[in-house]
Amino acid sequence: MVYKRGYGKVQGRRVPLSENAVVEASLGEKDIICVEDVVHEVVTGGDNFKAVTNFLWPFKLNTPTGGWKKKTNHFTEGGDYGNREDLINKLVQAMI
Repeated sequence: MVYKRGYGKVQGRRVPLSENAVVEASLGEKDIICVEDVVHEVVTGGDNFKAVTNFLWPFKLNTPTGGWKKKTNHFTEGGDYGNREDLINKLVQAMI
């Protein structure tokens, strides 16, 4: 998700993470110089986790391919909202 939909906060603006120079300019003083370092810090919850998560802009996802079935009913009742447990990856793939 970070590689495909990742944006960073640079001087209060939303900047795509299309090149490592954006990451290095903002987080270089914390020895985070590339997108791989950002992903590693988020996954492992390292020492600079707070700085990295503050740098990342929230993801904007599309509606799933094929649309929603029924947004007002719970997932266990045949709707769309609620806990999907191990089926969440399928939903996220449809939203990318």
